[in-house]
Formats: sequence, C-alpha cells, structure tokens
Amino acid sequence: MTQVVDVVVIGGGQAGLAAGYHLRRAGLDFVILDAQATPGGAWQHTWDSLHLFSPAAYSSLPGRLMPPQPGETYPDAAHVVDYLTDYEQRYELPVERPVRVEAVHRDGEFLRVEADAGRWLARTVISATGTWWRPFVPAVPGRTDFQGAQLHTVEYRRPSDFAGQRVIVVGGGNSGAQIAADLAYDTDLTWATLREPRYLADDIDGRALFDHATARRRALDEGRTDTGGVASLGDIVAVPPVRAARDAGLLKAQSMFTRLTPTGVEWADGMTAEVDAIIWCTGFRPALSHLAPLGLRGPRGHVPTTGTQAVGEPRLHLLGYGDWTGPASATLIGVGRPAREAAREIAGLLGVG
Repeated sequence: MTQVVDVVVIGGGQAGLAAGYHLRRAGLDFVILDAQATPGGAWQHTWDSLHLFSPAAYSSLPGRLMPPQPGETYPDAAHVVDYLTDYEQRYELPVERPVRVEAVHRDGEFLRVEADAGRWLARTVISATGTWWRPFVPAVPGRTDFQGAQLHTVEYRRPSDFAGQRVIVVGGGNSGAQIAADLAYDTDLTWATLREPRYLADDIDGRALFDHATARRRALDEGRTDTGGVASLGDIVAVPPVRAARDAGLLKAQSMFTRLTPTGVEWADGMTAEVDAIIWCTGFRPALSHLAPLGLRGPRGHVPTTGTQAVGEPRLHLLGYGDWTGPASATLIGVGRPAREAAREIAGLLGVG
C-alpha cells in the first residue's frame, strides 16, 4: 500500500527528531522512517567510554532540555540514547521502524520514497541519515595485505578487547584522540596522525564550538571575512580522559605511516612496527545512497544546498550532515536551528500556516 504525506523524514536519530518537532509545530502531516530497530540513532552504537563534549543543558534538542546525568558533567552515550527515546515519546513523533529507505524518486508532483517496508508519496522529503553508517578508510598501500585486525571507529567498543596487544590508532581528530586515550593504559599503543595533534584550549567545550560555528556562518552569509570557525581553534576537544592521558605523557603522536605490511606498518624513512590491530579513526562520508536516483551529488559526495534545501530539487532538504547543511548541524545543540528553518521553508512551499 502506498501512503501519501506532506513530508517523509528519512532517519530517526537526533536530526530526524528535531525535524519532527518543528514539522509538528508547523502543522504538517509527516512520518519519520528509521532504519534502526530501537530509538537513539547512532548513539546506541558508539564505544563504551564515549561522552559528550558539553554539559547536558548545552546538548539539547529543541523544546526539551536534556536532564543532567548523576555523577557526570559530560553525559555518556547511554544517557543520550535515553534522552532521545524520551524525546520521541514525549512529543509523540510518528516514527516507523525498522524501515530502511532504499531510494527516492521523482514521481510527478511527489517524491516517491521506496523502502523495504513499503512506499510513500511525499510532497517533500527531509534526508537526515547522518554519516555514521558510511565510515571512510583511506586507500593506504598494502591495506589488503595486513593479516592483523582492522576496524573503524564504528566497530570499536572497549580497551579490554585489545589488552596486551600492539595497536595503532590512525587519526588526529576527536575520535582518534579519545580512542587512543582509551587504549593508552592497557595496550602497546601507537597513535598515527597526518600532522601534529591540535588540541583546543582545555576550557573549551561544545558550547564554544557551537558559538564559533554559528559566528562563521553568520559572517559568510553577510559577506564578511571567513572566521575559520571551529577549525581555526584546533582539531581535538580536550575532554577529561584525553586530557589525563595527554598530561600523563601517554598520547604521543607519530607521523602517518606510508604502507601496511602483512605483519605491521612501515614509514617513509624505512622504520617498521609489528602490529596486532589497526583502528581507523579516519572519519565518515554522508550516507546519501538513497538519493542517487535524483542525480544531485556534487563535489566530495555532497548535495549542493542553499541552507538545507537541495539546489537541484527544492522539495528535498538535507539535515544534520555537517556545516554545509547548517552550522554545527551534526550536533545535538546545533541541529535545532536548521531543522526549524527547514520546517518553515517546507510549510511555505506547501502553503501551510
């Protein structure tokens, strides 16, 4: 059976829920299709020790403050899952799961959303699938020859899985630093980065990052000089575990190796290291394969947008993929504003309100 709605939101994580909140306030008929079997989005699949960069009050979706987690200044991932579950229920958001969207097609005045659980005809679509489901691993020579374990950030869970092993963590961003700090005490750790790690000042957390991202977007919109945003401050937020490992001298980065061997890695100067496991903390790409039939992909796999609206298809909005879909839109605190703007533009397009 084909269902007809004003809006289909693809993805039931934080971006999809923020969109749902504002779509409801705009009086639109919508459904949220989530591929996950339970609420919480990507947060239910992270490593055990992951904590937010900001206190709970500064990590909230629109309309509902995240409650503090007892005994924690920075809530852990399980607390975020509980919050998102409560948020979804509190606002009675129409989430259908598990529903995996396979493709979005143009179909006359509608966009046709094809999924494993059925078909929807939508007057507009919000894609909010994020990046977690499309991990990126660089094509380093010899990667297929290495006989040890290789995994990406999305597969890492806890240091006890690698106790006593020789482990290389690759990546100089937040996930690389946090996972390296996690492993620094119980493994023979090597931390490989493309450049010397750049830590933000110890007193900077997610609140300041959101402010800087917003200021940059405002400057660009007004034609002023690019402030550089968050990237100008550094690459790594010095959350307490990272700070502790760094200050103890346990986080000493080495330059990136040039190739993998069957038993380890080799650097440009000929130095080698035997390795049991490599953890690639090398980032993500936007999960947009469901939009392929629309033919909208541009440079770096992004869909060109004005705000959240796709340039090549005004009935499509993209939300939560990074700064190109709104300042800090891939964060809990940052996604609310672009979600509100997307809902307002959709309401205007559909003549609602």
